[in-house]
Amino acid sequence: MTRVAFLLVPRVHLLELAGPAQVFTAADDLGYPHALHYVSEERQVATVQGLPVSAELTWPELDADDLIVVPGWRGPARIPGDGTLRRLRDHHAGGGTVVGVCAGADALGRAGLLDGRRCTTLHTVQDELARLYPEARVQRDVLYVEDDRVVTSAGVASGLDVALHLVNKRHGPYAAGQVARAMVVHARRSGSEDQVSVLLRRRSHTDETVHRLQDLIESRFTEPLPLRALAATAQCSERTVTRLFRQATGLTPLGYQTALRMEQAAHLLDQGATMEAAAHEVGFQDARTLRRLRARARDRAD
Repeated sequence: MTRVAFLLVPRVHLLELAGPAQVFTAADDLGYPHALHYVSEERQVATVQGLPVSAELTWPELDADDLIVVPGWRGPARIPGDGTLRRLRDHHAGGGTVVGVCAGADALGRAGLLDGRRCTTLHTVQDELARLYPEARVQRDVLYVEDDRVVTSAGVASGLDVALHLVNKRHGPYAAGQVARAMVVHARRSGSEDQVSVLLRRRSHTDETVHRLQDLIESRFTEPLPLRALAATAQCSERTVTRLFRQATGLTPLGYQTALRMEQAAHLLDQGATMEAAAHEVGFQDARTLRRLRARARDRAD
């Protein structure tokens, strides 16, 4: 039996609480025992979404196999007191795992658990986390990080990914896959994946023609997609398609298709696919092409 204690801070985000709670509840339903507890420094905890949550004032007995999860909140919020922060430190010192979802990383930082460790948070406040905890090693634009039983994640939905990761770590990939299927989670993502996908990153423009072209590319990104097919969809010349697409997204249509393929290939590789299998799955002719593109992307990152 794994006990999971959720530490609730006022103005907690419901999904950052409910997402991981649902994962552990589903695991329990499938025969991987978990007991969930909700603790706070006050009995009624306000949420950002307006639905109050009841909590216990007394902590359950925890041992090294148990978890403390701190869901994120929207400030200003009353930060946990010294006694609560000491409980986080003591649980970790006793061999336990402590998790901070989004702003929950701040509570871990206040407890001194981020110093010298890799960590992350929502991409919009990563600079603030690095400023507040200069001894922390903030990893940017990743979904979640685990370092010496201190787990931190990006915002909101990443709590699902962290909880599935913890189920996988304790019970194996088959159990995590069962839970993901039970929850109709499309894919179990690894911590190294980007917080913002290519689809979202390149959709912040207002050009409806380019949005239609992106819809077409996304639906057929594994197939050869000649520029003339895009021009027919946009009802303009191939040169105009390329110009509009670059203005709106910063990429050519082919560059966008390649980015989609690379992102999906990275996901497949993280899930254990071979380079050859991943390359063919996303539409590349062979693994050599995928290796070359990945090496080029690493060189640009360096």
